[in-house]
Amino acid sequence: MDSITGTYECKVDAKGRLMLPASLKKQFKSLEDGFVLKRSVFQPCLELYPIKEWNEMMLKMNKLNRFVKKNNDFIRRFTAGVKTIEVDAAGRLLIPKDLLVFSKIEKEIVMSSAINIVEIWDKDLYENAIENATDDFADLAEDVMGNLYENGDGIS
Repeated sequence: MDSITGTYECKVDAKGRLMLPASLKKQFKSLEDGFVLKRSVFQPCLELYPIKEWNEMMLKMNKLNRFVKKNNDFIRRFTAGVKTIEVDAAGRLLIPKDLLVFSKIEKEIVMSSAINIVEIWDKDLYENAIENATDDFADLAEDVMGNLYENGDGIS
């Protein structure tokens, strides 16, 4: 998968099931392969990895020396709460209870593309995160992307 595009507002039912938006489903090569759902490292949201993307991430993680304490601690924290999930016959994903609690998801959510994965946020937390980052985004963009294209092959 090259990238996933879009931001989608959805609802989670009382059992934690979420209907994948049709336009998002079309972007996944195969729903039958399943997904991995995990806690985000930096935000109170969840990350939905298509299984192919997860396997590629695990190849990178497997290169870490587990006899280095920082590496071992990182692996443990990165994989905490990881769940393999599948899309049911009705096109829904079940978010496990512990991940609902972690992400503070109750009913209204936002599914937001993040290149090759999808972040799943409680709607209010997502809107606050976007709003609070607005002032700093210009500085962040300059720091992250400013020197990336010094040879004149810029992106705008």
